[in-house]
This record gives sequence, structure tokens and C-alpha cells, in this order.
Amino acid sequence: MATGTLKKRLILDYGRTGLEIEVPKAVTTVIEPTHAPGATDPADLLRQAVEKPTNSRPLRDCVSKGQRVAISVCDITRPQPRAAMLSAIFEALPHIPPEDFAILIATGTHRANTEAELVDMLGAEIAGNYPILNHDGRDTTSLIRLPDAGNGVPVLLNRAWVEADVRITTGFVEPHLFAGFSGGPKLVAPGLAGLETIMVLHSSDRIRHPNAIWGITHGNPIHDDIRAISQATGVDFSIDVVLNRDKQITGVFAGELFAEHALACERAKACAMQAVDAPFEVVVTTNSGYPLDQNLYQSVKGMRAAHRVVAEGGSIICAAECSEGLPEHGSFSELLGRRGSPAELLEMIDAPDFGVPDQWQVQVQALVQMRAQVYLKSEGLTQEQVARAHMLPADDVSETIERTLRDAGPDARLCVLPQGPQTIPFVA
Repeated sequence: MATGTLKKRLILDYGRTGLEIEVPKAVTTVIEPTHAPGATDPADLLRQAVEKPTNSRPLRDCVSKGQRVAISVCDITRPQPRAAMLSAIFEALPHIPPEDFAILIATGTHRANTEAELVDMLGAEIAGNYPILNHDGRDTTSLIRLPDAGNGVPVLLNRAWVEADVRITTGFVEPHLFAGFSGGPKLVAPGLAGLETIMVLHSSDRIRHPNAIWGITHGNPIHDDIRAISQATGVDFSIDVVLNRDKQITGVFAGELFAEHALACERAKACAMQAVDAPFEVVVTTNSGYPLDQNLYQSVKGMRAAHRVVAEGGSIICAAECSEGLPEHGSFSELLGRRGSPAELLEMIDAPDFGVPDQWQVQVQALVQMRAQVYLKSEGLTQEQVARAHMLPADDVSETIERTLRDAGPDARLCVLPQGPQTIPFVA
């Protein structure tokens, strides 16, 4: 790239404030979601959805006085508008007192959310007046074993969920790096599942399956089994939302789990999946800013999105704040340090009988790194931590772009995904 090339400025979703970069105008393609305006009255949109659901009675007719109601919500790593969604449920069920609800934080294998985070996630009124439980997939005393489901998956689920009289999922739908789409049945498994269940759902062979990818649910071995588990458990009502870049609600879908989730996936796919004509030598991505880029574990999603359109042997530059680090809790950080290269990590994970929590995220990251060199811009990680993750630091994203384009040759092209995995590009 010649010195003096005409530049333009872009803002990447990064942490809470964003990150401004410069890119060469002539060779840059910017890919963003199809913009959808936020609802002018999201509370009314939610109210209408629960009153006129898909393939279901109105929510108020699904719950009788005296019944115990379990509601599954996303944890702190998802930008779900939990307070608005829960308020719509409580408004529809005035005959159910707060003590008969149980709000279950669907953490999967993630850490428990703190009291301060719960207030931030749910609002002070809900956090102070309704029973809230952080799911713990490692606490066997809090789980119930059910018959195997799907393709031989052992099913252990949260006891409070299984023993409730009525079960409601609430989620946020966007393309998912190996489950196809988030939301819907994922709020049962892996969200409320035991570690044994999660390990099988995220096994090496399932992660490697060609259909275990963004935008595919049916025929995806992971999502097929997730649906089977949620069906065997029984979900009485489900609410999902689709959001725009500003985390505003653009669509609400409610009713029977699979019917409403399919509609939500169609809406999310139409906004997020964008075709390109050929791979790019350099791709800049993010993990959609806070709360999604809190750690490197979550930010693998942004790398996986870039992986869809980077040329073999190309470069991916990921900007993710990682305010929480790698993180150090869980097995992700430790696993990354077990081997000296992505190829060695894949060999380790593919070995018979290997099974460690978080191996799936290491596996996906390694698969990305087998195709492209990954550079990382992050205030939350030290140089040593970046090296332990087998990446190169990109303290100055604009300079790294210029250098990688120059190294790739005179015809090199740049793709920028300012919102990371909110946009899933693919080569048509």
C-alpha cells in the first residue's frame, strides 16, 4: 500500500466507547448488518407478542394461580434487554406473586454473575423483589438427570428449571459460531445444563462438523441435540428478541419455542448474513463491543466471523477490549498454554478420550489460526497473555492494517467488520 493513499476513518465496536481507526479507502470493503430501526415503543411490542403469540395461547392463559414459574435469561455476556422482557412477563401474569417466580441466569459453563451485575442486568426493582439463581453446571446437587436425548446426549439440567410447573425461556437471537443461532432452545441447553451434557454437545467431532456454523440449525449436530433436549424437558412459552447495533429491539417473537425461534432466526439472518464475491487478504473484526468483548474467550466469535472471508494465509486483526482478561477463570487460558501452536492444540483436542471444559472455544480459535495469522488489539491483556494465545499484538490497529496489506502485495484488499459477529459475511 503506497504512502499517501487516501484514508477514511471508521469506528469499531470496542469496549464501551468504540475505537477509531484509519483505513485505505480504495481497497476497503466495510460490511455491516442491514440496519433496522429500533422499536419506538418496545414495551408495547413485547406486550403484543405475549398477548398474540405464535402457535400458543396468550401467556396469561398458560399459567394458573399457585403454579411455580421458572424463567431462563441470558448471562452478562449477552446484551439481552432482560428487564423489559421480564416486565412484559410479569405484567401478563399479575396473578402470580414474585415469590412464585424463579429467574434463572443461564450461565452454561460461564462464571456466576455478581450482585452488582444482576442489578445492572435486571434492574434494581426486579433484582430486589424476585428470586434469582445463577445456574452452576458443575454443582451436581443442583442438577437432575433425565433420559438421554438427541444423538446419545446425557441430559443433566437445573433442578429449579425441571421442577417448575411452568418453564419460560427468554433470549436474544443472533448468528452463533457453531450452534447456528443463539436464543431459543439454547436457554435450556447449554444455558441450564450440567457440565457432562455441555461437554458432549461441544465435542470435538460436533464442532468440526461442516454444518456446525453460523446460520444453520437443522442438520447442525449441535443445534439438533439442543432442540431435542429442550423438547424432552418441555418449554411452555418462549420469547426472543432481535437487536440492532445500538442494542435496540427491532423484533419480538413469542409463543411455542421452535415456531417463534425459527421466525426470529429468519429475521436475524436477513439482517446479519452478508455475501461477498471473494476472500480478502486482511480482515478487521471486533466482538461487537461491551458486553460481548469482555474477554478473549467470547471474542473468538469475532475471529470466527472474519474467518469466513479471509484468504488462506491472510491476516485477521481483532479489536476486543477484554476487560476481564482471557479470562483466568475456567479452562480456556490454561488450555491455550498447554501447547506451542494452534496445530498442536488441535491435535491435543482431537485425541481420543480428551475432554476439558472450554476446549470448544480453543478448538474454534485454533481452526481460525490454521487459516490466518491473528493480531489482537486489547487493553485488557498483557503482551505475555497475547503470546500465550498464539497471537500477535496490534497496539495500533491502523498501523497493523497498513503493514499487513503491504506485506500481502500490491493487489491486497481489506474487509472491515465494525460490529464483528453481528455481521456474518460469506463468500457467495
